[in-house]
Amino acid sequence: MTQLNETARALVAPGKGILAADESDSTIKKRFDSIGVESTEDNRRAYRDLLFTTEGAEQYISGVILFDETIRQQALDGTPFPKLLEQKGVIPGIKVDLGARPLANAEGETVTEGLDGLRDRLEEYRGVGARFTKWRAVITIGSGIPSEYAIWVNAHALARYAALAQEAGLVPIVEPEVLMDGDHTIERSFEVTSRTLHAVFTELRDQRVDPEGILLKPNMVLSGYSCPEQASHDEVAEHTLRCFYRHVPAAVPGIVFLSGGQSDEDATANLNAMNARGPHPWQLSFSYGRALQAPALKAWSGQEANVAAGQQAYYHRAKLNGAARDGSYREEMEREAVAA
Repeated sequence: MTQLNETARALVAPGKGILAADESDSTIKKRFDSIGVESTEDNRRAYRDLLFTTEGAEQYISGVILFDETIRQQALDGTPFPKLLEQKGVIPGIKVDLGARPLANAEGETVTEGLDGLRDRLEEYRGVGARFTKWRAVITIGSGIPSEYAIWVNAHALARYAALAQEAGLVPIVEPEVLMDGDHTIERSFEVTSRTLHAVFTELRDQRVDPEGILLKPNMVLSGYSCPEQASHDEVAEHTLRCFYRHVPAAVPGIVFLSGGQSDEDATANLNAMNARGPHPWQLSFSYGRALQAPALKAWSGQEANVAAGQQAYYHRAKLNGAARDGSYREEMEREAVAA
C-alpha cells in the first residue's frame, strides 16, 4: 500500500469524516456577518481554535481542510494549527485552488483557476504540514447549461491539479460540485452529475492519476433547492448511489460528500440513508463545512464566554455525522443537543 493510499484510507476511516474549514475571506466574512462579528484575523483564528481544540472531536473527525491563512496561524497556546491537529490524530489538509472565474465564451459558466505556480505552492504546503489537498470545480445547472465545454475544461483542470498533488506526495481531494441552486428535478441533477463524473474520471485516467491515492468530494444528487417536489432521503440515496456506481471506480478509497446548501439535518440524514444501503465499494463519508459548523458558530457568536457552548455544538454535529457513516443515525439523536 502506498503512502497516498494509506493517507486516503485514514481520511475515510470508519466513523469519521473531514471538517472543511477552508472558507475564503469573503465566505468567512458572510458567516461572521450573520452573527454580528467582525472578520478580523484574530477573530478568525479564535474561531478556528475553538473548532480544532474541541475535546473528543477527533473520534469523528479524521482531517481538516485549511485555508492559506489558517495553515500559517497558531492556536491560542502558540502551537501551529497543523501541529495541533496532528497531536490530536487529525490530518491537516489545504485548499489550493484560487476560486472560480467566468469561463471565456460561456455565459453563466465558470472555470477554477490556480494551476499557475501550483507545483511550488504544493511543496511549500507540504513543508508546513499538509498531507492532503483540495480543488473545487463548479458546475451550474440552468437553461442550456452546463455545456460540454464547461464540464470538460473543469475536469481537465481537476486532473492536472490531482496529478501535481500526487507528484508532491499529497492526497488530492477532487471536488466537482454540481450546484443544486434552481428549480430542476432530481432527474436533471442525476443527468448533469453523471456527465460531470464521466468527464472527471476520463481526465484523471488520461493524466495518469492513481485512483487509489485520491478522494472524491462530490455533491449528492438532490432536487434543485427551488424545485416544488423535493426528493425524500431514500430517493436521494437511490439516485446518488445509482449515479456513483455507474461512474466512480471501485479503486477510489472513499467519497466524501459536500453538504452544499442542505440543512445540517438533511446532510446527515442523506448520508445515513446511503450507508444504510451498504456495504459499498468505497467508504461513503462527509467533508462538510457549514453543515458541521453552523450550530457552533451561532452558539459562539464571537464571545469568549461561549467557547464551551460552541464546542459542544460542534462536537454533537460531528458525532451525528459519525453515526451516519454506518447508517446508525436516528432523527431523535438531534434532540440530545437541545436537551443538553
